[in-house]
Amino acid sequence: MTYKARLPLLMLLDSMIILFAVYLAVVITYPATIDYDFSLITITAVILLVFHHFYAFIFKIYNKMWAYASVGELQSIVFTVTLTVASAAIIQYFINDFVMYKRGLAVTWMLYIILLGGSRFIWRIVRDEYIFKRKDKTRTLIVGAGDAGAMVVRQLNSPHNTSELQPVALVDDSHVKQNMSIYELPVIGRIEDVPEIVKKESIEHIVIAIPSLHRSELKRIIEICNSTDAKVQQIPKIEDIMTGKVSVSNLRNVEVEDLLGREPVKLDTAQIQDSIKNETIMVTGAGGSIGSEICRQLTQFKPKKLILVGHGEYSIYQIHMELKNIPDIEFIPVIADVKDKKRMFEIVERYQPTKIYHAAAHKHVPLMESNPHESVKNNVIGTKNVAEAAAEFKVKTFVLVSTDKAVNPTNVMGASKRIAEMVVQSMNGQSETNFVAVRFGNVLGSRGSVIPLFKKQIEAGGPITVTDPEMTRYFMTIPEASRLVIQAGVLARGGEIFVLDMGEPVKIVDLARNLIKLSDHTEDDIKIEFTGIRPGEKMYEELLGEEEILPGEVYEKIYIGRTLDVDNEAINYLIDHFRSMSNSELKEAMMHIVYAEQNDTLSYKLNNREKA
Repeated sequence: MTYKARLPLLMLLDSMIILFAVYLAVVITYPATIDYDFSLITITAVILLVFHHFYAFIFKIYNKMWAYASVGELQSIVFTVTLTVASAAIIQYFINDFVMYKRGLAVTWMLYIILLGGSRFIWRIVRDEYIFKRKDKTRTLIVGAGDAGAMVVRQLNSPHNTSELQPVALVDDSHVKQNMSIYELPVIGRIEDVPEIVKKESIEHIVIAIPSLHRSELKRIIEICNSTDAKVQQIPKIEDIMTGKVSVSNLRNVEVEDLLGREPVKLDTAQIQDSIKNETIMVTGAGGSIGSEICRQLTQFKPKKLILVGHGEYSIYQIHMELKNIPDIEFIPVIADVKDKKRMFEIVERYQPTKIYHAAAHKHVPLMESNPHESVKNNVIGTKNVAEAAAEFKVKTFVLVSTDKAVNPTNVMGASKRIAEMVVQSMNGQSETNFVAVRFGNVLGSRGSVIPLFKKQIEAGGPITVTDPEMTRYFMTIPEASRLVIQAGVLARGGEIFVLDMGEPVKIVDLARNLIKLSDHTEDDIKIEFTGIRPGEKMYEELLGEEEILPGEVYEKIYIGRTLDVDNEAINYLIDHFRSMSNSELKEAMMHIVYAEQNDTLSYKLNNREKA
């Protein structure tokens, strides 16, 4: 019904309520045995009608959506009624020889509020309880009885909410809230009681409604909830709610990232802003998982130009299309191969970047194990080409994106990244460029990571393949990794290897089990098979070798490794001769360089091989 159609009906209803309130007040206050001035009562009723409609328009009572009536609407009614009765009392006082029917007006005020408020709120009750309320909704437990929990309850109980969830109770660790109620829903226990409550109350769905939780506490709560058979969701991040991107009822599934239990690294935004704003920044591998996220993160600091360098045309096209409409930044997509030295020099000379983030690399361990020559060409020679271009054209900072697999490597990929670190470290101090490396563990959700593989296997009905039940890895999210890279570019003084404190390593099999649970399956539905360690893989990863570790953080959760001596002659010899080596010879040569085991032996072996 439109406002114009509703207005006369509401005015008529209110007029009848006022007249009935006055009549009832007279009957209650002035029994038939007591004389009263009927004409004065009639005049007072007319005055009440006039002032009611006047104040009703001021307080917009006729504009309210009473299906959503709450405290604010009740306040409007109280203000309207009180001012109406007060105005009538003043006029009655002056026209009745300075005498007021105080009791009659007081009773009228009380009845007036009850009847007017009741007429509005009874409609909401009828709609909520009898018209729109469904009995077949999913029984839901709300974790958190704070403001967010109350908002979830209210929105899920709204008659206009199309959700299948029906909140039945809340839990909270606050002892003050125990046995209390929020919107008629009881707080029936603490978070640790969730498994018992789920069974007792036949809960099918759990909503975590504490948006400002620390990661470690969120991990604890998720683990408790996941121990039940109920589906677990949580409300969006508090910043997304505050900025209006989503409402509190836009529930999201619990992701694997939520189970890391580690607080994300906070950037020194002021320092980064000073070094990035209005500068030209170049990112290699800009179409990859890490490279594209570095580009996204950099945009908030308003560089003048962002050079998107990559070998795959479609991935560069995608990131360029995503970013190109951001104002005040010029995005320049460049298709180029880091193995092409001349092309790298052309790009750096033409655009004159002040910072280069080198994320282009081959990262797949088993593939590089069977293709070691490509690993050297891309990870070692490609890094050297970009680094030499940076030095030649006086780029201020060069940041190499490295990996925890470069520590005590047992595989070709890790060895190639360690040699790339050596190349970068050896070049520091030879030009005006500060060369640094950033080392971190596995990135959740990146292309080639274990998470997308597990998800595909779950979608296919299983099994999930895990190499070994004891295998562990460090994990971080793509945004975390990218923030670390950007922060390292600001902290760089030259020659450092920056490492993030990544918390505790995670068992791959635990990751698989969590994904099965988060996908609404059980291990009876999706089996886990152990396939054995693949060529080049390690049971666990390290972030710094024992000889590299320096005590203390240089920034929150960021550590720095000690610079080690580098045998440039051995690296150059490898670059000059790797094409003539077999796969096994090349891997052996790379390991000799990494572990610095008599590098002259390498030259001796290669020379003898050439003579033969």
